[in-house]
Amino acid sequence: MFFKQYQLGCLSLYSYLIGDEHTGRAVVVDPQRDITEYVADAERHGLTIERVLETHFHADFLSGHLELAAATGAVISYGDVAEPDFPMDPLADGRRLSLGEVELEIRHTPGHTPESISIVVYERPGAEPWGVLTGDTLFIGDVGRPDLLTSIGWTADDLARRLYRSLHDQILSLPDATRVYPAHGAGSACGKNLSTATESTIGEQRATNYALAPMSEDAFVEAVTEGQGVAPLYFAFAADANRRDRELLDDTEAPTALSLDAAIAAHEAGAVLLDTRAPETFASGHLRGAMNVGLDGRFAEYAGDIIRPGQQVVLLSEPGRGTEAKVRLARIGFDDVIGEVPDIEAALAAQPEHATTAPRLPVGEVGAWLQEEDVQVLDVRNPGEAALGSVPGSVLIPLPQLLNHLDDLDRQRPVVVYCAGGYRSSVAASTLRAHGYSTVADMIGGYPAWANGGEPVEVGCAVPS
Repeated sequence: MFFKQYQLGCLSLYSYLIGDEHTGRAVVVDPQRDITEYVADAERHGLTIERVLETHFHADFLSGHLELAAATGAVISYGDVAEPDFPMDPLADGRRLSLGEVELEIRHTPGHTPESISIVVYERPGAEPWGVLTGDTLFIGDVGRPDLLTSIGWTADDLARRLYRSLHDQILSLPDATRVYPAHGAGSACGKNLSTATESTIGEQRATNYALAPMSEDAFVEAVTEGQGVAPLYFAFAADANRRDRELLDDTEAPTALSLDAAIAAHEAGAVLLDTRAPETFASGHLRGAMNVGLDGRFAEYAGDIIRPGQQVVLLSEPGRGTEAKVRLARIGFDDVIGEVPDIEAALAAQPEHATTAPRLPVGEVGAWLQEEDVQVLDVRNPGEAALGSVPGSVLIPLPQLLNHLDDLDRQRPVVVYCAGGYRSSVAASTLRAHGYSTVADMIGGYPAWANGGEPVEVGCAVPS
């Protein structure tokens, strides 16, 4: 058997290529949208990708099922509860797919979503299960959150109860030695306690996963629904987009090069200016009106929190990184990149009248500022982070909620923003400035630097109504 796990760190995504080495027949499970690696590996190992298996309609990324089907002729399959608007071969519970000696068994495991499936892998007919690809049903250390579909009529309680039954009837019925391969790892917003480990076993999860401890269905519902972070703003858009037929991604196409004047004109016409440099570089000099999401972090996820789907985007990049930024936005379905300024630092050096700076303050200066002036303090962490402690007087608006709460603060009063390290706070501070806030600084080092610096702390912070 050929088995390969692919890891996409910026979205905490795991995808899989599974093949039978005797027949050369293969499937890809939960692919990212840029598919070059799967196609190259299949060719390298003499495999033919016959089918794309999706464990569910993903919300955190735009899947590459359409791209793979177009590139390889593969059939697309979901569980038979799914109703996409493109052709697919629906998979009933219990159906077996043969690749030769390697067999795949489909198990319906609703809970994270109604259409979720898991895929049991057998190295040969009649053998014990070798492994199970659990999608977002079972993670290592956690289970899939059941609260992402409340906007379309599903309650977290109902899906959590389905998840409980799926785990106990379909997953935990597998032998303890069965390997567990989930769709996500640490950092994913699809759960709250995901491990950094990339694989596990049923037995290990039975012994260590809080959600699999012996408990009643009611206790399980309470355990998995409490303490979930705020879902990124783009999740509803991506989940819907994965149901739709759409344009295919060309991950080799570079964004159109724009002059600084052309970028400014596009911004005046409504385009978003997205500076992809590191926060400290952005702060030292950037184009007025630009928002900052550093490319070396969870770029797509946080860009999806401050850009509305369908908004045109102009990238302000370091040399040679525009295509990377464009592809990473495309991974969440944000395809409206109209161009880039390919060396924003050089462009601003040539036209310094368009440049401005942004204050990033160490803890001591923030503390002094709060004592001297009437400053609003904005915490953009998740509620679970804020519950551990906060800067006194903070207002909590998690980053995914910021665009919908821009009027909850006073645009004329100074604002200092903090998070857990300084990355999200730069995103948030630049967003506030781009939306008319006059004086905004972000705090270097975030809340840990504040607490470890001996500054006063309080438990909990205000949440805007």
